[in-house]
Amino acid sequence: MATRWIDIRTPDQQTFGGFLATPPTGSGPGIVLIQEIFGVNKHIRDVAEQYALDGFTVLAPDLFWRQEPRADLGYGEADFGKGIALMQKIDAAQAAKDMAAAAHALRALPECVGKIAAVGYCFGGQMAYRVAAEGAVDAAVCYYGGGIGAQLALASRITCPMQFHYAEKDGHIPLTEVNAVKQAFAQHPSTTVYVHAGADHGFNCWARPMYQQRTAAFARGRVLEFLSAL
Repeated sequence: MATRWIDIRTPDQQTFGGFLATPPTGSGPGIVLIQEIFGVNKHIRDVAEQYALDGFTVLAPDLFWRQEPRADLGYGEADFGKGIALMQKIDAAQAAKDMAAAAHALRALPECVGKIAAVGYCFGGQMAYRVAAEGAVDAAVCYYGGGIGAQLALASRITCPMQFHYAEKDGHIPLTEVNAVKQAFAQHPSTTVYVHAGADHGFNCWARPMYQQRTAAFARGRVLEFLSAL
């Protein structure tokens, strides 16, 4: 496995960075791995490497590059507040186009062979959803995607397979919103919505107190099965 940062060109001819992890074989299908509000931090880089060891070529683009390039935050109170502030400054529609540019950049790499998917966490989950609506990926996975419930008008633009992972005890995303997502995708082919019993928001992040190993492992297994079937 190898890692490096690469440059990604945007539709408005600017460039930003992305962390690239390639599998031991040197090439594989692609994943655009979209960060939480904490930047492309150690956890996200570790997740990128984790998927690379599963045989994927993984690109984790710098979502907040227009606000603060290479933001790398921890999970304490001050960093949490900074992450929220960065998220509040972002133009989500523009950010989705940036993430779509990352998908196109990944697809063009010689290390990327086959189809690509977007996998995002929290605000990155919303971005994965938006990238699917942009038509830039072959599938998308949204982990506890904050704000998707307010963007369900985009659902009709999505034609690729989708997988959603929600936490039953999520204080940020009520089950009414989860049910609205289910309803919006009820007639959508190849879409599954998982609601993980007893889990809280952020259950996949082993660096946070809400991490749940069993739930994270179960969800990850479902993601790998989903991506392997593309």
